[in-house]
Amino acid sequence: MFDKYLRLFLFSLLLGNAVPLMAGEVHEFTLENGLNLIIKEDHRAPVVVSQVWYKVGGSYELTGKTGLSHMLEHMMFKGTQKYSPGEFSRIMAVNGARENAFTGYDYTAYFQTLEKSRLAISFEMEADRMRHLLLSEDEFIKEKKVVAEERRVRTEDKPINRTYEHFMATAYQSSPYQNPLVGWMSDIENYTLPDLQAWYQRWYAPNNAIVVVAGDVEPQAVLALAKQYFGPLKSQPIIVPSPSPEVEQLGVKRITVKLPAKISYFIMGYKVPVLNTLAKENHGEIYALDVLSYLLDGGNSARLSKNLVRGSQIAASVGVSYDPFSRLTELFVFSGTPTNTHTVAELENALQEQIKLLKTTPVEKAELERVKNQIRASQVYELDSLFYQAMKIGMLETIGLDWQLFDQYLDNIKMVTAEQVQEVARKYLINKNLTVSVLEPLP
Repeated sequence: MFDKYLRLFLFSLLLGNAVPLMAGEVHEFTLENGLNLIIKEDHRAPVVVSQVWYKVGGSYELTGKTGLSHMLEHMMFKGTQKYSPGEFSRIMAVNGARENAFTGYDYTAYFQTLEKSRLAISFEMEADRMRHLLLSEDEFIKEKKVVAEERRVRTEDKPINRTYEHFMATAYQSSPYQNPLVGWMSDIENYTLPDLQAWYQRWYAPNNAIVVVAGDVEPQAVLALAKQYFGPLKSQPIIVPSPSPEVEQLGVKRITVKLPAKISYFIMGYKVPVLNTLAKENHGEIYALDVLSYLLDGGNSARLSKNLVRGSQIAASVGVSYDPFSRLTELFVFSGTPTNTHTVAELENALQEQIKLLKTTPVEKAELERVKNQIRASQVYELDSLFYQAMKIGMLETIGLDWQLFDQYLDNIKMVTAEQVQEVARKYLINKNLTVSVLEPLP
């Protein structure tokens, strides 16, 4: 394991910034019906990844209808006018494909990994269910129960997950990110088939979709297949709701969640901008926040692991998360569990001390360079996967950013200074932006 990461680290140093993050030919086309096709060539193996991204997810949903995007993702495997329920997955399996789907706050995506000569099968079936899904009452009732059970198993029976859900609902006041992707249980139980049909008709159209293909392909051949299968589909008017900007927070928010649990759990998050919500001339702040997240939580050598887990042993586990590639304002989140000999309050104080240190003492050059090298190594490692190459393109395009931002990513990370890291800590990691949630275990 050590040798593998050492090789990645050395490779990243040799790589430097000479090779763009999305190295290799990328081709973009737009069909007459508005479908956006992006092709990333990678000829290392006779394999292709095909992904269909729709510009709709949890952040598009209305109050009372949360989780509809996730519900529709389930129903997309339940048959069309041409294929019966389950046929999509069966045909993919016969052709040796690995396939699945996922729903995010800002997108819903469907994907397959296939031998390159099988790409036409993926296009044919994805085009078919893009406009010809058959939504039956019987399948809908069965799948509603599946989704409700999924929520019970993954959230309601998991104290930490449930605490995080309440944390998000508290941190955000007006942003749709306050709602769970799977939906609130009361909404799931009250979905109707017309609700789902309307959601499908509103969003699943070629002019609201991006098809990303990565692998051992010839671009003009892929374009011809796209025209053959997706080209005949009709576009439709897409009215995107105005994003709900998060209202200004005026002070610390705190909640305590009491649930049967074995251990305490602590979450605190600060509202911070992302590339989509900040003027271009200020994008340096976003990359500084990204570096800051790795500085705190980027492996065993990062500050939180070094100082709070192995050093003071206040935390049994502790981590940081931040996603600069979102449609709306995000959270810079700290989370963790205290050790048996320490309390949640002590863990919070220790985290605040680490934040204070960031604000008062600039990061030393050697530590900053180590973090930048680590980020570079992680990006090189991801490039080894066709799936992640395609995913990076689809994710950026669906939230309204240019995929070429990933080409510039390492250059922007390299430009981050110790002063910028200190400045974003002072500017954004402040009580005015803070929400705290504590899981208090019950017997």
